[in-house]
Amino acid sequence: MCYMSVMTIRLDPKLRRLLGQASRQTGLSRSDVVRDALRRQLAIQRFDQLRQRIAPAAGRKGFITDEDVFARVS
Repeated sequence: MCYMSVMTIRLDPKLRRLLGQASRQTGLSRSDVVRDALRRQLAIQRFDQLRQRIAPAAGRKGFITDEDVFARVS
């Protein structure tokens, strides 16, 4: 069984309105929209941390920019 914890956050009126709009447009609950946004943000941060960690080795192999990587895998 998966137990979820409850967290309270403060939103300014504009962000609250945007959250409501996203919820209505997607048919998801506000909680689901927030959970999805948080998952995405955390994934971006993990990706950026990994990118920084491998940047020196990638640079030595000639991968300096994202375009270098895309050119290689395309």
